[in-house]
Amino acid sequence: MNTQSRPAHEIPAWHLYGERAPFPDLAHMERIIDRAAGLDWQIKPHRHTHLLQIFLLLSGQIKFHAEGQSRNLVPPVALCLPPTTVHGFDFSAGTEGWVLSLPVHNFPEFLADGAELAFILNRPAILRPNTDIQGSFIRLFDIWSGNGRFRSTELRCVLGQVLCNLFKDQTAPAPQDQTRSDPRITKFHALIATYAHAHWPVSRYAAELGMSTRNLGRLCKQQTGQSPQAMIEAHLMREAARLLAYTRMSAQSIAHRLGYDDPSYFNRRFRAFANMSPGAYRRRLEQ
Repeated sequence: MNTQSRPAHEIPAWHLYGERAPFPDLAHMERIIDRAAGLDWQIKPHRHTHLLQIFLLLSGQIKFHAEGQSRNLVPPVALCLPPTTVHGFDFSAGTEGWVLSLPVHNFPEFLADGAELAFILNRPAILRPNTDIQGSFIRLFDIWSGNGRFRSTELRCVLGQVLCNLFKDQTAPAPQDQTRSDPRITKFHALIATYAHAHWPVSRYAAELGMSTRNLGRLCKQQTGQSPQAMIEAHLMREAARLLAYTRMSAQSIAHRLGYDDPSYFNRRFRAFANMSPGAYRRRLEQ
């Protein structure tokens, strides 16, 4: 069956492509070769429910698949792919470029409602980058991969420069075949970020959104491929991953902080989400 023709709820949703492990860092950067070379240079159509991705493609033959349509891209070219955009690639061997992945909730200064760049970044776009952009990506990668004293602040500052440089001279419209995200999903994400630790039932989220539980379920499946409960739990598990990565809190303490009365139940849910126990996840990061 052609993946691109599947209903939205059958299209896989990844943290990073091919990975179920939660996303613990402020952002993620990698070269095209880092992932595509091990997959025979093919990235099958998929979506990310909570990531904005920026691709900078510098060389190679590239077929870009988005929302059921395909087109050939001529490098250098940049792509802006907001959350839930279904996308995939066929790269020629040796294609050069970068992928920058940004969890939306980590960058409200760029992506929250009312932010200057939000209107642009929340819409898919194919861009012609200026000649300085490669150096900016390399500098951003050096900061991201390092352990400098002010890593987070410096990363945000350089990222802001990269995004401004990408978009300030652009006049090209977004691809016409992209599906716009429903604003109620944005509001649902905001409610989850505020109340997930209180373990509200889905019915209460639906009431806050002025919807029935059934209609909220339909909307979430259509927009993200996940049920409302899966989205809530994914948020909690990502927060657990961050606490495991950046604190020395015990798994039991993290469970209580996230509103789980039974630490053993929390451990089971984390294992189902990450395919490993909280302890194993922390040990993998430490290695």
